[in-house]
Amino acid sequence: MQTTISNEFLTVTIDTHGAEVVSVKNSKGEELIWQADPAIWDRHSPVLFPWAGRLANGELVHNGKHYSGGQHGFIRDLEHILKQNNGISAQLMFRADEETKTLRFPFDFEFTSVFTLDGHTLHHEVHVKNCGDENMRCGIGFHPGFNIPFTERFTERFDENHTTTDYEIRFEQEESPIILDCLPHGLLSGKSFYQWKNTQAIPLTDTLFDNDSFCLAGLRSKTIGIYEKNSERKIICDISEYPYTLLWSAPTKPMRFICIEPWQSLPAAETDTSEWNEHAAAACIAPNESYSITLHTTFER
Repeated sequence: MQTTISNEFLTVTIDTHGAEVVSVKNSKGEELIWQADPAIWDRHSPVLFPWAGRLANGELVHNGKHYSGGQHGFIRDLEHILKQNNGISAQLMFRADEETKTLRFPFDFEFTSVFTLDGHTLHHEVHVKNCGDENMRCGIGFHPGFNIPFTERFTERFDENHTTTDYEIRFEQEESPIILDCLPHGLLSGKSFYQWKNTQAIPLTDTLFDNDSFCLAGLRSKTIGIYEKNSERKIICDISEYPYTLLWSAPTKPMRFICIEPWQSLPAAETDTSEWNEHAAAACIAPNESYSITLHTTFER
């Protein structure tokens, strides 16, 4: 099931499967979100919960019981309930059930997503409530994909005048981000390095992601965005609440999309065990308490 919110600038469609934004169109009807070509990457903008990245040994262990866990958690793969839509704001909710607690994650929780439009900005709030009787550790991240070029390829609106090199990732200020190494298996290796120093912009090229993603730490900027160099068109993510930001695209040539991924937690390290309470979490939520985080994305197109 899908639901839509809109204002004079943007029309946003959210799928109840995963509470995932599957379309953002501007007032001209141009699609701004990657449209999940299954031959390249079959998602649009998933939410990552209750962990981001990979787990040690592909599992978590709690109170002696083993739970298989794939990349980026499982909330993106479950059906959420639409609770409310007033035209410019929609609320969806997932409540852990016995199957979830038995097979996926041994905690009782409520996961609420609120999507609200404000001018050119989409606010995506996430509220996680611990409904159980023990502390619940969890991680969280966002994984939105944006079309490159801005107007989707293979549509009647495709802009043939722009290619990958007409775009750049731009920080709010000059940065020398620390890259946390997760190669080759998606687990933290303990190594870090500089890919860029004292720069405010990272030029996009079709070979930039040939070796997978970049996990950026130590950023001072409050925002990071995709900018079209010869125009005022841009998409900006507010990352002020996030200690880590990943940049990723599939190694397709030419580049079809880029993901800006604000994360509050990291993958497991190569040296980690599978014990869940030893996994570095974004939050430790006490019983009957909640944890909230928001992603603000501005589409100036």
